[in-house]
Amino acid sequence: MTSSKQQENIKEQISCKLVSEIIRDRIKSNGARFHANDNISDYILPGELETLEKEVATRVKDLLKTLLIDIENDHNTQETAERVSRMYLNEVFKGRYYPQPKVTSFPNDKSLDDIYTLGPISIRSACSHHMVPILGDCWIGIKPGDKVIGISKFARVTDWVFSRPHIQEEAVMILADEIERLCEPKGLAILVKAQHYCMKWRGIKEPNTSMINTVVRGEFRTDKYLKQEFLDLVKQQANPSNSY
Repeated sequence: MTSSKQQENIKEQISCKLVSEIIRDRIKSNGARFHANDNISDYILPGELETLEKEVATRVKDLLKTLLIDIENDHNTQETAERVSRMYLNEVFKGRYYPQPKVTSFPNDKSLDDIYTLGPISIRSACSHHMVPILGDCWIGIKPGDKVIGISKFARVTDWVFSRPHIQEEAVMILADEIERLCEPKGLAILVKAQHYCMKWRGIKEPNTSMINTVVRGEFRTDKYLKQEFLDLVKQQANPSNSY
């Protein structure tokens, strides 16, 4: 017999709905969110992302035409819609549409308990209010628990989390949640320093202002000396005069 899931897929295949409507209905039927900084990869079936890319390109063409840009005769913008669609879905917002990079954890056999920091890790995101870049650096401090992960995985997960439309305060909390889930540290500290092009490029047009925020959890929250050690290590890593 055909399962209810298979029947649902068959109905979607013969539907006249746009693929964005099909995915949206699937998300809603599961009672899930699809906010700008949510990952929705669990609700995208094989082949749908490629179809969505074409749909987005069509919508971008409509936007360009509404902005009175002659995309038929202007050689610079004839393929802009397709480029923008690929960029949003596969690059700058890939953290919404693709699953988290595979991260394998290992037992902390040596019972390591000294803290370590990683950074600066480059972050590239976008303001969910204006869809313009947020660019900066991230530092992660870990006091290991029973599990450890490879240091390159911190950078991969950071990129995956920040590759979505965000406000910085929420992005750092989402990253902290992911790292805690992956390696269950005794202590976790994250510091992000970034410049927001919604301030640099438009609005107040203040080019030199940056935003810094932190999340501290576990022993970094309860032990002020441990937190200070993390901040001191960040200063060393952030100092361009240091060379090793």
